[in-house]
Amino acid sequence: MIQDIRTGFGFDVHKLIPGDGLWLGGVFIPCSHSLLGHSDADALLHALCDAIFGTINGGDIGQHFPPTDPQWADRPSKYFVEYAMNMLRKAGGTLINADTLIISETPKINPHRKALQVSIAQLLHLPLERVNIKATTTETLGFTGRKEGLAAQAQVSVHMGTLNV
Repeated sequence: MIQDIRTGFGFDVHKLIPGDGLWLGGVFIPCSHSLLGHSDADALLHALCDAIFGTINGGDIGQHFPPTDPQWADRPSKYFVEYAMNMLRKAGGTLINADTLIISETPKINPHRKALQVSIAQLLHLPLERVNIKATTTETLGFTGRKEGLAAQAQVSVHMGTLNV
């Protein structure tokens, strides 16, 4: 018998537009931009959802919450994470850790890193030491470097029990 440990990966991008702030990791960050999207456009939580869905062969966030469906308009992305976590639990999985990466020139992430970590740990029901928040820029290259968008990646590990082999 071996332990059934699975890894899921998620990636999301949203366009930056002029505004008074944006949602990231379930935290509102006041700044000169907003993120454009059907829901609250929280790219970090969307990437986390896809990572969780990946561990249970659950498709992607667009399959569960189509951007063409008006019921998801302006919906807080924490709802999507709660849904993904419920699917994981129903499949018999337990989240072990989450590692995230925010790719953006703006807003600067370091002043908000702890709040992001706390928010995500609460949403995922994990202790703080099992949630990592990383941030990088693209040194002014590409769409993130030109401040046209923000990208986020997430990787999670899940314990699904044991396998008889």
